[in-house]
Amino acid sequence: MKLLAIDSSGNTATVAVVEDNLLRAEYTIDYKKTHSQTLLPMLEEIRKMTELDLESIDAIAVAAGPGSFTGLRIGAATAKGLGLALNKPLISIPTTEALAYNLYGHNGCICPIMDARRGQVYTGLYGFISAGEECDTCDSRETHYEFVRIKETSAMSMEELCAIINERGEEVIFLGDGVPVYREQIAKLLHVPYSFAPAHLCRQHAGSVGVLGMEYFAAGKTESAAEHSPKYYRTSQAERERKEKAVIRLMSAEDLDLVADMEKASYPDPWSRQGFEEELANENAMPLVLVDSTGVVGYAVVILAGEEADLVKITIDEKERGKGYGRKLLDEVLGECNNRGVKKTTLEVRASNTPAITLYEHAGFLSQGVRPGFYDRPKEDALIYRYTE
Repeated sequence: MKLLAIDSSGNTATVAVVEDNLLRAEYTIDYKKTHSQTLLPMLEEIRKMTELDLESIDAIAVAAGPGSFTGLRIGAATAKGLGLALNKPLISIPTTEALAYNLYGHNGCICPIMDARRGQVYTGLYGFISAGEECDTCDSRETHYEFVRIKETSAMSMEELCAIINERGEEVIFLGDGVPVYREQIAKLLHVPYSFAPAHLCRQHAGSVGVLGMEYFAAGKTESAAEHSPKYYRTSQAERERKEKAVIRLMSAEDLDLVADMEKASYPDPWSRQGFEEELANENAMPLVLVDSTGVVGYAVVILAGEEADLVKITIDEKERGKGYGRKLLDEVLGECNNRGVKKTTLEVRASNTPAITLYEHAGFLSQGVRPGFYDRPKEDALIYRYTE
C-alpha cells in the first residue's frame, strides 16, 4: 500500500510518500514562498530522489481543511489534477486530525489550534486509547493506539475553547500555528495543566496525513478526484462581506422567473410560477426574497392567520448553501412574524432533510409530531416543527 500525501492548509507546505509502515520521503518547508511556488517542485524533488513512479501509488491523501483558503485550494487542485491524470482515488483528511496525529500515542488530550483570524481558531480535541496485544510467537507485548475524536473540527473563539477544556478538567497539549498567537491568552484562560508540542511536531506534516490516510483507506473512506473539494469550515472574507451586504425584501413580480427556476431545481414536486404569483396577490401571505450582489439567492413564503403563521417555503439556491444564508433568511422570517403579532410559527420538513432540521432546531423550533407519507416523489414522512415566541 503506497500513498502520496499533501498538506498546504497552513503556512507549512509538506509532501510525503508513505508505503505500508514506512515513511519513504517527506519534504516540509515553512518559509516565505507561496504554496503555488513550492508544492509542485517539492513533489517533483521527492519523485526524483525516490525514483517514484506515480502510477505505482494507490491513492492520494490530502489535508482538506480547515485552513488557509488559498492554501486549501492549491492543495485540492494539485491532488485533484494528479488523481484525474493517474485515475487514483483521493482521501480527504481533516487538517486538525492530521496535526493531532503528529502526537501519536500521547497520553492525554491533544488540541490543535490553527489561527483562523477574526479572534477565532480552527480546532478539535483528540486522544489515543492504548490497546495491548499478546504476541503468539514471543514474550513481547505490543501496544497499539486507537485514535479518538473527542470534539470534531470546528471554528470558535479561544474563550469558547478554553471553557470547554476547563469543563473537561483534563491535561491538554496544544500544537499548530495558533500557539504563538494565543499562548498568552491560554495562560490567562486555562485552569487545567497544559503544555505545548515541541517545534518538530508543532506544524503540519504530510507524513501524518499519509499514515492517517492509511486508516481512512482501510475503512473505505475514499472519493474520486472529481468529487473532492476543500472543507473550509468558515466562509472566506469576501463571502462574509457578501453575506453581510445581502438584503431581504418582499418578493416582486420581477423575481418570479428566478424564484420559479430555483424552486424547480430544488424540489421533485416544485411549485409552479403561477403558485408564487398567487401568493403575491394573497393578502395573508408574506413572500420574501434574499438578495446579494449576484441577485436572488433565496426565498421564503409565510401564510399568516392572526397570531399563527405557517412557513410553507424557505429555500436557498443550491450553489449558495452552507454560507449562513438559510439562518439569515429564517431569522428575518421569525422577526417579521413577531412584528406582525405572530405567537406561533409552524412548518413541515422531510424526515431525511437533516441540514434543514438542524437549521430549524438551532433557531429554536421544537418537534411536534409526524405526518406519515405526507410527501411524494419519493414518498416520505413530514416532521412538524413549531416555534413559539
